Amino acid sequence: MMSETAFFVKDVIGSKGCVSIAGVKESETESDDIDPHSKAAALKLHLAELGADGKFTKPDEILDCAAEPDQDGLCAREQEVFRNAITSLRIVLAADEAFKSGKMVEL
Repeated sequence: MMSETAFFVKDVIGSKGCVSIAGVKESETESDDIDPHSKAAALKLHLAELGADGKFTKPDEILDCAAEPDQDGLCAREQEVFRNAITSLRIVLAADEAFKSGKMVEL
């Protein structure tokens, strides 16, 4: 089943089923409101596995996303991951330099 919203990509489809963002309708928000573009009230999980009778083996599952971060929270998480990646890269480059030079490298 495809989502009922039309202003953003809301569905991911694969061979095992699909996931749709649910709970935010276009008519319930203004176009300049960024929250619906980065936050969903819920996700609808639909598994495509069929039983011997040709019917779906599991009902659709609704996953509650109310505790997920808003736009600012997502940006903060992204920056934290990027900062950690830079730190990890500095450590790897220092280890490589120490190995090649045979000397201790300060960070």
